[in-house]
Amino acid sequence: MPSDTDTEGLLRFLVTSLVENPESVQIAVREDGSMTVYEISLAPDDVGKIIGRKGRIIKAIRTVVRAAGGAGGDHVDVEVLG
Repeated sequence: MPSDTDTEGLLRFLVTSLVENPESVQIAVREDGSMTVYEISLAPDDVGKIIGRKGRIIKAIRTVVRAAGGAGGDHVDVEVLG
C-alpha cells in the first residue's frame, strides 16, 4: 500500500519535471474528511504548463496520483493554487 509520502513524491516528480522553476514548487497535504487533497503552489509562469491545453496535463496528473494514492482505498485529489 503506497504511503502519503510516496504519493507526494510521485506528484512532486511529475510537477517539477514539467515546470521551468522546479525550486518554486510547494506541495501541501490537506485532509478533507476521508479525502487527501494535495495542493500545488508554483510560480505564476508555470501554472499553464501544469494545466495544459484544455486541462489535459492536470487531468493526467490527477489520474496517476489517484491511482497511486487510491491503491489503499483512499480518495485523493490534486488542486493547483498557482
